[in-house]
Amino acid sequence: MTIATLFETNIASLPLLHRGKVRDIYVVDEHHLLIIQTDRVSAFDVILPTPIPEKGKILTKISRFWFKKLAHIIPNHLTDIPPESIVSPKERNQVTERAFVVKKLKPLPVEAIVRGYISGSGWKDYQRTGAICGIALPKGLREADSIPGGAIFTPSTKADAGLHDENISYDACKQLLGETLASAVSKHAIALYSAAADYALTRNIIIADTKFEFGLDDNNQLYLIDEALTPDSSRFWPAEGHQPGKTPPSYDKQFIRDWLEQTGWNKTPPAPAIPAEIIEQTVEKYQEACRVLIQENFLTN
Repeated sequence: MTIATLFETNIASLPLLHRGKVRDIYVVDEHHLLIIQTDRVSAFDVILPTPIPEKGKILTKISRFWFKKLAHIIPNHLTDIPPESIVSPKERNQVTERAFVVKKLKPLPVEAIVRGYISGSGWKDYQRTGAICGIALPKGLREADSIPGGAIFTPSTKADAGLHDENISYDACKQLLGETLASAVSKHAIALYSAAADYALTRNIIIADTKFEFGLDDNNQLYLIDEALTPDSSRFWPAEGHQPGKTPPSYDKQFIRDWLEQTGWNKTPPAPAIPAEIIEQTVEKYQEACRVLIQENFLTN
């Protein structure tokens, strides 16, 4: 594809704080950070060598939509500071449409995963144990079935690039966060997922599961941080034709995961390069998710 990509940022005007699997984070001042969504893509907690054109801009647009739509449930880390205003003129092309200036908060050491349907690692766990992350479920459920009784909170650890996140029990989450904070994270994560899932169904999309991250300010106020309900952090399925018992088609990076599974790759670095046809189809899926969910076309520059 001929569209320009941004695999890694180089903002010399600000100190680099961290390079994650997808986001590069810079220090703006004592109270603010610059988060840039690159076009990197990770799968199985490994950064792939091939970027997905315009992916970072699509993630930014979708996250901004959800942050605004769900702000009544919990505050988020966004500010109104334009990213272009805090970098040098020659660096603005690295932040335009793909960056947020956010409040500097203390991230919690868990990922808040909410599952409304059985899929992915949850399906594998259920097949093996009859439970997901220690939460027992009725027998006889099929892949892509909705979870009886409603969405469940299944936290995981947060791993650095190259290491694997691990699903943990709610008791382990309480040990990491304390009972009060663990309860607040679970309650807010399920409320966010439920509101988003209800809206997505009006757009004929099933949100099968998603991942949230939370942080605290100096007064221990809880905030939604990182990204929100993007094709990177969620499984989006077309509601039309949803048939439990098989893996549904998706609008998210599950397409890349499925391709990787077929290559025989052992899920440790280095990852294989992504073929052009897989990249092109992935871009189409991300763009379609943006168009369908937020009723707005994503036009590349």
